[in-house]
Amino acid sequence: MSNHYPRRVKIVDVGPRDGLQNEKAPVPAEVKIGLVHRLQDAGLREIEVTSYVSPKWVPQMADNHAVMAGIERRPGVRYSVLTPNMKGFESAVADRPDEIVVFGSASEAFSQKNINCSIAESIERFAPVVEAARAAGIHVRGAMSCTVGCPYEGEVAPERVGYLAGLMKGIGVQHIGVADTIGVGTPVKVQRAIEATLAHYAVDDISGHFHDTYGQALANTLAALELGVWQFDTSVAGLGGCPYAKGATGNVATEDVVYMLHGMGIETGIDLDWLIDAGDYISGFLGRKPNSRAATALLNKRAG
Repeated sequence: MSNHYPRRVKIVDVGPRDGLQNEKAPVPAEVKIGLVHRLQDAGLREIEVTSYVSPKWVPQMADNHAVMAGIERRPGVRYSVLTPNMKGFESAVADRPDEIVVFGSASEAFSQKNINCSIAESIERFAPVVEAARAAGIHVRGAMSCTVGCPYEGEVAPERVGYLAGLMKGIGVQHIGVADTIGVGTPVKVQRAIEATLAHYAVDDISGHFHDTYGQALANTLAALELGVWQFDTSVAGLGGCPYAKGATGNVATEDVVYMLHGMGIETGIDLDWLIDAGDYISGFLGRKPNSRAATALLNKRAG
């Protein structure tokens, strides 16, 4: 094994929020809480729990207060929430999140379709949210969507990613995620997007967020590791899609990424068996099999 890979990787499981937000049938708060508890039991130290958006737009997250109130918090675990605007932030503060997530698109067309405003306007809208969060001692993470491709614009140039990263840095966002929202990225394109981000953020403040629509997420994870990126957003059981990107499958499955990392001798602090149990729990509730190759293989092995 080449020794330039990080020795340890931090995984943020976004299943409870990014994963479940697109489910058609409501998922009760107690099931979401059960999922968060199983994820922290498995050793996850970063969990994206819910979002504070209008229930009119994302009905699945209308139970945000109940979910945050119901979690038995564990020391050393960071609970993050998505806050799309000041109203969302004010609503979230009561629930004491450790971190808030704001977002922007590297694609102008996606920004217009997704949040009805330009990239520059979306960042302006987030400036007071970031300021308020940091004043309250809450960590701020930014997510950059469509960093390699957009359903409306096609290819997204690395310069667009650099532009957005610079805007995020300018309003005080502390950590940035490079997201392939529709899963069209391939390794070299992903590296170019990360390199554009490195002009504004240190490698320790960058994470990768890859969807597996075209089966490229693990290859893209490896490409990011080669640049020294050691933080990744993944989703247990491969939950989720993107409501604005037709046909986009879920985030890469946490189980698959953990299996790969452990096989490379990279530490995660996560117990793969317990993680598979967490994925099996939520998949069982949703009435389908986990969307994870590693989980499927290991569950079959258990059954055998």
